[in-house]
Amino acid sequence: MALAAAGGSGAGQCPLLLLLLLFLFLPGLAAGAAGMLQPRDTPTRERRELGGLWSFRADLSPGRDAGFAQRWYRRPLRQTGPVIDMPVPASFNDITQDPSLENYIGWVWYEKEVLLPLRWLQGDPAPRVVLRFGSAHYYSIVWVNGVQVVEHEGGHLPFEADISSMVQGSPGAPCRITVALNNTLSPHTLPPGSIQYMSDKARYPKNYFVQNTRFDFFNYAGIHRPVVLYTTPAAYIDDITVTTTSSDTVAVVQYQVSVLGSTANSLSLSLRDQEGKVVAEGDGPVGELKVLNPNLWWPYLMHESPGYLYSLEVKMQAQVGGVLLQDLYTLPVGIRTVHVTSTQFLINGRPFYFHGVNKHEDADIRGKGLDWPLIMKDFNLLRWLGANSFRTSHYPYAEEIMDLCDAYGIAVIDESPGVGIKLPESFGNKSLQHHLAVMEELVRRDKNRPSVVMWSVANEPASELPPAAHYFKTVIAHTKALDPSRPVTFVTDANYALDRGAPYVDVICVNSYFSWYHDPGHLEVIPLQLTAQFENWYKTYQKPIIQSEYGADSVPGLHSVSAVGFATGKQLQQGTECHWERVAPPGLAVLGVSKGLQDWDPPEPDSFASLSAWRGLQNLSLAVAENENKPWRIEICGAIPCRRGGTPVPIMPKATRAIPPGNTWNSVFANAHNSQGNAAQAAEQATTGFV
Repeated sequence: MALAAAGGSGAGQCPLLLLLLLFLFLPGLAAGAAGMLQPRDTPTRERRELGGLWSFRADLSPGRDAGFAQRWYRRPLRQTGPVIDMPVPASFNDITQDPSLENYIGWVWYEKEVLLPLRWLQGDPAPRVVLRFGSAHYYSIVWVNGVQVVEHEGGHLPFEADISSMVQGSPGAPCRITVALNNTLSPHTLPPGSIQYMSDKARYPKNYFVQNTRFDFFNYAGIHRPVVLYTTPAAYIDDITVTTTSSDTVAVVQYQVSVLGSTANSLSLSLRDQEGKVVAEGDGPVGELKVLNPNLWWPYLMHESPGYLYSLEVKMQAQVGGVLLQDLYTLPVGIRTVHVTSTQFLINGRPFYFHGVNKHEDADIRGKGLDWPLIMKDFNLLRWLGANSFRTSHYPYAEEIMDLCDAYGIAVIDESPGVGIKLPESFGNKSLQHHLAVMEELVRRDKNRPSVVMWSVANEPASELPPAAHYFKTVIAHTKALDPSRPVTFVTDANYALDRGAPYVDVICVNSYFSWYHDPGHLEVIPLQLTAQFENWYKTYQKPIIQSEYGADSVPGLHSVSAVGFATGKQLQQGTECHWERVAPPGLAVLGVSKGLQDWDPPEPDSFASLSAWRGLQNLSLAVAENENKPWRIEICGAIPCRRGGTPVPIMPKATRAIPPGNTWNSVFANAHNSQGNAAQAAEQATTGFV
C-alpha cells in the first residue's frame, strides 16, 4: 500500500513527519456523510459491545512504519511480534509500567477476534452488519479479516463501516478486527500540533522528536469509547432529524427520515410520552406531529420535572427482492426552543442562566476511556451542587454522557476539538476544510439532543490574527447552515477590540484569568478589570456574555492566608473578587459556579473555603436580576483543569453575612446537604449563613 511503501524516509526526510503527511492524504474508504444514529437494541436491530481486552502493539520502529511495511493487518497481530493485553475503551498511555508508552507518538495497533451469531450472517436478504467506533484518537484505519473497511481522521466522534460482505461469506469463522491508530498532531489537525525533531546529536539521540501542542491538557490516545457491532435489516432507517417549536398549549415536532436499501418503502411514526401513551402520529419521510399541552424539556432547577423526554417510534416497511422487510428505531425527543436576544439566552421563552462548569473526560489510569463510575460521580456532583449546564471543553463528549444530559436536564455547550488554534498555518484552507468536516460530524451526531443548546466551534484560538476573520466567519456560517435552530459561538481570550471572529458569534464567551495570567497576586485590580472587560464587550457587540472560564490553579494542601500563588487560599480569594458586589453594577445578577467537579479535598468542618466550594452552586442558583432591563448581563462558568497532574480546588464567592448566632459552618453545611424537598429549598437553606 502507498503508506507502507512511502513510510521509509528518503535522504534528509524526517521519518515520522513524512509518515504523518502521507496518512493525512491517504485515499480509502473514508467515513461517509450517511446518518449516524446511535446504535440501539430494537425488535429489528441487535448490538454487541466489543469492550474488554484487545491485543495491542506499539510500532517502535524509527519511522513508526514497520506495521505497514510488514502488513501486520494481513495476519493475527500476535504473529507479527510481541503483543500485550490492552483494555478497550481506555487510553493506552497509563495502563502499563512501560515509560515509552506514556508519551508515545506514532502508530499503535489493536486487534480483536469475535464470533458472530449465525442469524447475523444468513438470510435472503441477510441483515447488514455494521462495525462502529465511538471514538479513537486520532487517525484510524480499520481492517476486517485483512480488508480495509474504513479510515477516519479525528478523535472524539464516531465512525463506522458496513462489514457485511467481509463476514457473511464465511459463517462460523472468527471475525478479526485490526485497528491502526496514530495520535500525531499536525498544524492542520483538530486540535493542531507539530512534530519537532531535535537534530543536535550532542544532546539528543538519533531520530529524537517531541510532539508540541498549544493546549494545557494531556494528549491521551487510544480507543476511547465503545466499539460496537450492530445489525439492521437490508433496507433500514438511516437517519432522523427532529426540530421542535412550542407555545403554551401546543408543540410541533418536525421530522425528516431517510431510508436506504430500498426505494419502495413506507414510514409510520408515533410519539409516546413517558407513560407510553401515544400523543401524536404521522407517516411519510417528512412531516410534523402536533402535541397538545406538551411537557417541555426544561433544564435542571427550572422545572419540577427537568429533562422530560418523549419517545419517537419510527417504523419502516420496504420491499427488497420480493421480500417485505421491517425496521424500527426509537429516538428520544425533548420539546424545547432556544432563542438569543441582545441581552438574554432564552429556553422555552424564559431567561436561562448558565450555572455550570467546564469538564474534562479524563482521569487517572483509564485516561479518556469511557468510565461509568466516573461519569455518574460527575453527574451526581453536578446535581448536588445545583449546576444546570456544562461546556464540553475542549472536544465532544461521549454519546453516553450526552444521553444523561438529555435525561437529567443538563444544558450543554457542545464544543468541537478546536483548541490550540494558535499558529497562522492553522487558519489556512487545509485546516478550514477539516474544521468544516468536524462540525458536520458533530452536528450529525448531536442534532437531535435537547440538551445541546449551543455549538462552540473553538476554544481560545488566536482570533486576533487577520486570517481568523474569514476562518470563523466560514466555520460559523457552515454550522448555522447545518443547524439553523441553535446559536453558535467560540470561546475567546482575545481583547474585545482585536478579536476578528467575535462579529460572527451569537453569544460572547470570554475566558479571563485576572490576577493569574497577568498581574499575578494583585487581587485588588480584578473588579476594575472585570467590569471594564464586560462593559467593553457589550458596548462593541450588543450580545449576551458568558464568563466561560476564570480562576487560578492551586496545589492541594498548599495553604496560605495571603495571596500566594498556587495556594488554595489564593484561589478562593481570587474567586471572591470575581463575584457579587465586587463585579456587578447595581441591578445586575452575577451568576457563578465552582471551578471544578472531581478530586476535591473533603470538606473541613471549620473551613469556609471548603464549605463554600462544596455548596457554592446551591448558594448562587436562585439569584435573579433585580433589573431585567439592564443592557448587559454576564453568566459566569468555571473551568475544571485536566485531572492529570493536579487536583483542582473550587473557588467561590465570599461570605457577606455573618453566621447567625448558634450556627456553625458545620450546621450550615449539614442543613444544605440534608435538606428534604426540591433543590430550590436546599439552595435557600444553604444561604442561611452566607450570600
